[in-house]
Amino acid sequence: MMRIGCFLSSEEFGPRDLVAQAIRAEQAGFSSLWISDHYHPWIDAQGHSPFVWSTIGAIAQATDLPLGTGVTCPTMRIHPAVIAQAAATSALLLDGRFTLGVGSGEALNEHIYGDRWPGADERIEMLEEAIAVMRALWDGGVVHHDGTHYTVEHARVYDLPATPPPVIVSAFGPKAATLAARVGDGFATTSPDRALISQYRREGGRGPVQAGTKVCFGPDKAEAVKTLHRLWPNEALPGELAQVLPTPAHFEQACELVSEQLIADSPTPCGPDLDEHVAALQAYADAGVDELYVQQVGPLQDAFFETWAAEVLPRFR
Repeated sequence: MMRIGCFLSSEEFGPRDLVAQAIRAEQAGFSSLWISDHYHPWIDAQGHSPFVWSTIGAIAQATDLPLGTGVTCPTMRIHPAVIAQAAATSALLLDGRFTLGVGSGEALNEHIYGDRWPGADERIEMLEEAIAVMRALWDGGVVHHDGTHYTVEHARVYDLPATPPPVIVSAFGPKAATLAARVGDGFATTSPDRALISQYRREGGRGPVQAGTKVCFGPDKAEAVKTLHRLWPNEALPGELAQVLPTPAHFEQACELVSEQLIADSPTPCGPDLDEHVAALQAYADAGVDELYVQQVGPLQDAFFETWAAEVLPRFR
């Protein structure tokens, strides 16, 4: 049976709200937590982007739920040696309940030093080397690494968990899915892509398949569609735009092409019909997802934790 976790949006909420939502998720019966790692929100209307590692530390003291990043990019904005230290500390604070979700990143977050934004193949190559660097540091002892993309000189992570955190590799195409199967402890996605999940399994991937999705639950469907269109129109952008556009302003310009009707016709369930919400989640279960993390878009968080969770979560147990 697919487990349902709560997806905490660092783009839409500040750190205190995220900790409060984590507590409410545990009380409501969600199985675990995902939290996004961004330097910028996608668009200014979302309005937030706290430093995820501080938020994780606070959540670790507030709940007993497992928590994973959905996802961190350990390649440009933060060197993999530093992510290795951050993940090790998080695993200790969460007493082994931490998983490190990683991906090849978006220019939106990774361009901030003015570095060249690599092409997709190079980013996947960088991600593989970054994972190797982190695992070497988690093995303990002093690490020296002189690779294609990273240099590590006489580095050691002193505070290590008994077991290194699982590395869940995000993939939106066949090459990244192959990497996830080869080096990952699991696979992450944001769509019920049966072909990509099957490829991950076929090529030897044995860890869990995680996915993140959004809902906008509320008493009025039209108002929910407006909320989703106002806060997350970027969800409807096609192709590689999410990976290559560099600023929230660029996303806002692209999102001028996204109509309310396009949002209404999207797979994201909006409004009060819980059967519609369940059907949208069931598509992920049918595609082979093991753990689905659900984000409620907009201000109606009480309705999500009190009504949505009480009605929907039991259908997936």
